[in-house]
Amino acid sequence: MLRIHFTDADLARVHLAYEPDPVWETLLSLHHLTAPRRGLPVFARWRRTARTELAAKGLAGPVRMLSALAPASGYWPDFLTPGASVSGLKAAMEELLATPRPRLHQELDRLAGAQTLPHWAYGLAAGDRTVMHEVTTAFRLVHRAIVAPEWPQMVRTTETDRALRARILRNHGVHGLLDSLRPLMVWRPPVLHVRYPEDRDLHLGGRGVRLIPSHFCWNTPIALADPTLPQVLAYPVAHPTTWAPEVTRNRRTEALAALIGRTRARVLASLDATATTGEIARRLGISASSASEHVAALREVDLAHSQRVGAHVIHTLTPLGAALLSGDLPAQPTSDPADRLGLEPESWTRPMRLGPG
Repeated sequence: MLRIHFTDADLARVHLAYEPDPVWETLLSLHHLTAPRRGLPVFARWRRTARTELAAKGLAGPVRMLSALAPASGYWPDFLTPGASVSGLKAAMEELLATPRPRLHQELDRLAGAQTLPHWAYGLAAGDRTVMHEVTTAFRLVHRAIVAPEWPQMVRTTETDRALRARILRNHGVHGLLDSLRPLMVWRPPVLHVRYPEDRDLHLGGRGVRLIPSHFCWNTPIALADPTLPQVLAYPVAHPTTWAPEVTRNRRTEALAALIGRTRARVLASLDATATTGEIARRLGISASSASEHVAALREVDLAHSQRVGAHVIHTLTPLGAALLSGDLPAQPTSDPADRLGLEPESWTRPMRLGPG
């Protein structure tokens, strides 16, 4: 159990990430490919595509490098998830390259105490610039191959969660927000009790915390290991039916045709602001059963998302639903120019750096 202790100053500094974090998602996505446990069904389609892409692009070396530094279970160094990732992958990699040598040595020494590291990791611990650049290149290549293509899906799952939390924050304040994180976390003021693989206490001491809704995080939230750093907490979000088997998703065409109806279009527009079924009925002057039926049809084609919070079910637009209303497609992140060139460092071909260790 992780116990996060809040002061009044911390409660005033709780922030919710406004988009998926590219670094956290890259590392967590690899866990679904490298963990010894049986793969989760919700990611089955993505795993097939990801493995195909990694094999086609010859990225076994970068995958091994990142997986050695960030194993699917246990400790991994905090320098791999720099705070600058809030501004995108490029900014995160720049901060990673600037990691002080003493910190590299300290965090990799801790990792070496938990598992056997490949010999190139000792060069990384010594601040070898070549190895540092190989790590950042591995991040970019893996992100481009298996995370960037799924970015619109990730935006949808995390944005739905963010909209829900924002509504709760608006209506019930930060105490309501923290209480809404059940069942993975239980808010017993002033302590947030988090389901966690180790037992420890974290005192925020007025620094606050950044909550990161994560697409690839699963089962338990993840916090930084170093209590002196600015604190973040990545946590799993609910997944819409787009990640269900293809036979389910292929019903979208027929269900979308039902949106031509005037009332259903009005229901879709009413979800531009999150609402309960009763609120939709009152806004549009329709019965609660009719509102529920229309929301269910919108949810079937991933235009709306519903989540129970206490005694209420709150409905929100997905990015796809918002795009249908506005005529704009959800944005997909652009890659760095070096990524578009497909450049890989020469050392990827050197056995001394790519071997299993």
